Amino acid sequence: MNDFKPFDDQLAGLLAALSPAGRRRLAGEIAKELRKSQQQRIKQQKAPDGSPYKARKRQPLRAKKGRIKRAMFQTLRTSRYMKASGRENSAVVEFSSNVQRIARVHQYGLKDKPNAGFQHVRYPERQLLGFNEQDKYIVESLILTYFKKAPL
Repeated sequence: MNDFKPFDDQLAGLLAALSPAGRRRLAGEIAKELRKSQQQRIKQQKAPDGSPYKARKRQPLRAKKGRIKRAMFQTLRTSRYMKASGRENSAVVEFSSNVQRIARVHQYGLKDKPNAGFQHVRYPERQLLGFNEQDKYIVESLILTYFKKAPL
């Protein structure tokens, strides 16, 4: 987190002037916008650094006929499973408890069983959540916009 030290120093004075309720409201707005940018990035199948996700393993030719494959993480990126919350001192984007295990396996490239009868499979690392320069810009612009609108 040393990359964000200058960023933190610049905004520390401004944020200290806000009331706790104002900080919570601002953190909620930041979390919602970050969730939106994370959802768009997952939809594009890209890691935070801009590199594409590693493709799925090819399935056998004699799979079920007529089955339409969805894009990876299509349901995982929905607002139902990807939660955004703002607290007094933090803005959090996380997956809900029932899909956290799946997200963690893909985020770090861990082993997991795809189904009950299958053997363990090592999944390639596909970073679902991450922070990049565009996200930093989103946070900065939201904070500046908030201070332009709201009186201290």
